[in-house]
Amino acid sequence: MNFKRNIIITGGAGFIGSHVVRLFVNNYPEYKIINLDKLTYAGNLANLKDIEDKPNYRFVKMDICDFDGVYQLMQDEHVDGIIHLAAESHVDRSIKDPFTFAQTNVMGTLSLLQAANQIYSASRIPHSAFKFYHISTDEVYGALELTHPLGIEPPFTTKASSGKHHLAYGDQFFTEDKKYQPHSPYSASKASSDHFVRAFHDTYGLPTVITNCSNNYGPYQFPEKLIPLFINNIRHRKPLPVYGKGENVRDWLYVEDHARAIDLIFHEGKVGETYNIGGFNEWKNIDLIKVLINTVDRLLGRKEGEDMDLITYVTDRAGHDLRYAIDSSKLQRELGWEPSLQFEEGIEKTVRWYLDHQEWLDNVTSGDYQKYYEEYYGKE
Repeated sequence: MNFKRNIIITGGAGFIGSHVVRLFVNNYPEYKIINLDKLTYAGNLANLKDIEDKPNYRFVKMDICDFDGVYQLMQDEHVDGIIHLAAESHVDRSIKDPFTFAQTNVMGTLSLLQAANQIYSASRIPHSAFKFYHISTDEVYGALELTHPLGIEPPFTTKASSGKHHLAYGDQFFTEDKKYQPHSPYSASKASSDHFVRAFHDTYGLPTVITNCSNNYGPYQFPEKLIPLFINNIRHRKPLPVYGKGENVRDWLYVEDHARAIDLIFHEGKVGETYNIGGFNEWKNIDLIKVLINTVDRLLGRKEGEDMDLITYVTDRAGHDLRYAIDSSKLQRELGWEPSLQFEEGIEKTVRWYLDHQEWLDNVTSGDYQKYYEEYYGKE
């Protein structure tokens, strides 16, 4: 079968990646989507059971650091698009093991770039028909202060340059021209990969685009991250460890809104550009946790707020950035994207999903999900 486009999505068995793979497979039957994933602890093919038999979908188990394998795959599949999500992404793990983060996030990205550039340079694919799309993070920008304009205590209602109003904890935001100031091994490795992507565009003319997104939440997130971890802990009435006083502020984006943005930018984003993707949706960690407790308690038929005593304050993490806040005005202004869900609606949907999919959550927390590859694809 001949396809209009042949696109590799790296990290497609992970949280954000599985949503992007599903969107592209379902919305573009004329595209062949190759899901390239190493299946580390955070990769779960059960996330994609609903599309694994689609004729325009293929899964390939491979390490992005395997240059020869990646190059051969791109050549065999006549690839003309790469959407690169594969990454080590947990800050606490990066503090304990920075080498793994440098290997995957820096050298893995370089491997993909080199392979893509050789394929692109040797082909006659028009510049407009090839794209290397690199997904990064807002953490490369460092941290923002909690500011008090006109003496008003945060949170307060403010607006970005697009004119969009939202609840904020300061009057400064990450824009695409913000200086990089990474503070953790994770954010340093992502910043380095961003620089390599820009270098390949400027040096070799490889058609690239970069996006930096805020914290994602939603279905299929690995439960080492705050929201699914705390939903599961509340469900089992386990302690909820909160760093410091829970004063750190994050901008939250529903994962399906992020997938829509990736789709739009892959097709319409300008080559060589960077776009920030954020939720216009800032929350202090402690306030978010209280919303989670109230929501889980209510949906489980408990008295709302009865599990507040599960909150346990622990020593703050080293180099813990105080505030992240993305300004997505450029993306809204140039391509017309904006988040579709208010946070309260997104949290309600997210909590319901995890409570309705307790088998998925139990399989992930027990490690049983790692058997799915052998069960479906056979032993290697």
